[in-house]
Amino acid sequence: MGLYPDAGEAGGCFVPVRGREARPGPGAKDPERSRAEAARRAAGKVRRYCAANRLNRLGTLTYEGDGCFDPLVLRADLAGFFRELRSGLGGEALPYLWVPEWHPGGHGLHAHFAVGRYVPRSTIVRAWGLGFVSIKLLGDLPAGSGTLKEARLAARYLAKYVRKGIEDAERLAGLHRYEVAQGFQPERLDFVARTEAEVIEQASAAMGAAPAYVWRSTGVEGWRGAPACWVQWD
Repeated sequence: MGLYPDAGEAGGCFVPVRGREARPGPGAKDPERSRAEAARRAAGKVRRYCAANRLNRLGTLTYEGDGCFDPLVLRADLAGFFRELRSGLGGEALPYLWVPEWHPGGHGLHAHFAVGRYVPRSTIVRAWGLGFVSIKLLGDLPAGSGTLKEARLAARYLAKYVRKGIEDAERLAGLHRYEVAQGFQPERLDFVARTEAEVIEQASAAMGAAPAYVWRSTGVEGWRGAPACWVQWD
């Protein structure tokens, strides 16, 4: 089981040690399942990165005029945007995650991004300089939810665009479906045990509490992979 303490979650599967290396990966002979697995893995990485870095503010960057239709140009423009944004904030390191999206209606590309601190809209406008911007703190949660739950909500929004990007792989020229600031990847701790209860107990000891939620593949009809579980702490 892999535990991500800062993200408050852990997950893993249970397989025999002998012969594990020869086990085919999910979707090895099924392209549709392979795409679904790729989307699931990408969504998990987005969720953990956002949660661990408390990225609870969502923004959108849109081009003016005819728009942008080149994924490489978009990436270059976003690299410049985040350099300018850091400069506008005094040069401090800034965790962020962004996802490209093809705008409905044939208006080219735009980008959705998340950060974990207040940034004046005027600073974002100056840093982008290529069109329109929006930014908001996610507040449509129960009072007292805190930044971790806000960040998980932001991750759900962004994961939707990541999944769409995987389905749109050819239009994105095989490039990464999302990008993050380097140096902020969540720490991972690994635990091995003979039973689910034992491995969850190990992870809970590291977290200092029992998980608030446990998901098991045994509850999923037609599950085709190795038995798996996923746990989350508030």
